[in-house]
Amino acid sequence: MNIGGMGLDSYLSYVTENAGKGQQEKVKQALENAKTSAAQATSDDELMEVCKTFEAYFVEQVMKEVVKTTTLFGDDTMSSSTRTLLDYYKDQALQTASKSVTDQQNLGLAQMLYDQMKRNGSV
Repeated sequence: MNIGGMGLDSYLSYVTENAGKGQQEKVKQALENAKTSAAQATSDDELMEVCKTFEAYFVEQVMKEVVKTTTLFGDDTMSSSTRTLLDYYKDQALQTASKSVTDQQNLGLAQMLYDQMKRNGSV
């Protein structure tokens, strides 16, 4: 994904098309708030928070793809309700883990997004 020419509208479109149910609303709301606040001189802290939220979403998507490559349980041995419950808790765990990784590690994606948006005058 080339972030060079993307503004908040492009990020919002990308997120709404690709996000999971729980994270989609959170990221969408954060980006909408940032977009609305941009007209009211968005502070640097708000922009960085949006960038960190997007970074957490990105890390979550990477983790979900990694989990897809491994199978802990056979799909044919579980009932539908058990599978639904397992998927719910797995998604919750991945969201928590991605937030932790973003908060505790310096991956640099949020900082790159922040710098790019400031440089391009997106906000």
